[in-house]
Amino acid sequence: MDPLEVIDSHTGGEPTRAVVSGIPDLGGGTVSDQLLRMRNECDWVRTAVGGEPRGSDTMVGAALVPAAAADCDLGVIFFNNVGYLKMCVHGTIGVAVTLAFQGRLAVGETLRLETCVGKVAAELVAENTVRVSNVLSHRSAAGVELEVDGYGKVRGDVAWGGNWFFLVEEHSLEVAMSNLEQLGDFCTKVRAALVRDGVSGEDGAEIDHIEVFAPAGDGLEADSRNYVYCPGGAYDRSPCGTGTSAKLACLHADGKLEEGEVWRQASILGSIFEGRVKVVEGGVIPEITGTAYVNGRLEVLFQPDDPFGFGITPGTIS
Repeated sequence: MDPLEVIDSHTGGEPTRAVVSGIPDLGGGTVSDQLLRMRNECDWVRTAVGGEPRGSDTMVGAALVPAAAADCDLGVIFFNNVGYLKMCVHGTIGVAVTLAFQGRLAVGETLRLETCVGKVAAELVAENTVRVSNVLSHRSAAGVELEVDGYGKVRGDVAWGGNWFFLVEEHSLEVAMSNLEQLGDFCTKVRAALVRDGVSGEDGAEIDHIEVFAPAGDGLEADSRNYVYCPGGAYDRSPCGTGTSAKLACLHADGKLEEGEVWRQASILGSIFEGRVKVVEGGVIPEITGTAYVNGRLEVLFQPDDPFGFGITPGTIS
């Protein structure tokens, strides 16, 4: 088995592991086509790279593949320890900085990526700073009320920012690192209530991200702070780019954010994304700026007698 070459980075504290070479031929076609083949025929790439013992529930992978679109430089398939992600802005920032580290992208240049939900652009505006023009984003439902076990009535918005989100601003929780256990419990139960009540994104799409907002607090130059619950149960260490995109779409829909106005979104760690929107038919195009740093390089090796060489999965547990 040939090794995989991966380069690690983090964007605002959230890791991205870019698989830059060694991926089996996925047969070409669109990124959506290649994602299906990867899932059905070589999901071992995802489990080996993103899952334990090499990865963790926090790790987000980015498999770099050929693009079908003539106006795109590359395609990217995002994944984590439990499955595949539709889009990932922090991962896009990490990919751009990774390519710059490899000498494949220069400051001032723009990387055009094909994802399974559309085309995005990532401009390297400084050595470690990237501005991402995300996919069309919008709010699909406002003020959705849920009865959440242990927390009572909770209201939130359903919005698309490249993934489906349920955004909660009115709550009694402290959004701080000291309160991670309760925040995780709350989001787990909100997600269960969404499933129970049949609340979904458009066309029945699963809402797999929960986002809780609070004031930024003293000493943090931001408009708000968030906790983002991701598929698999981990929380986003960054402010979450698709989540910030969903938030910007809701703010604009409420008349609280004008085109070009800057919104500074802080994460649970205090790292910050700057966001603004371009208004288009059907919603907004969010523009998210953040920083990423390359922090590792790994050659993923496969020993023939290693029972967990392709990751710890249900099939490898006795």
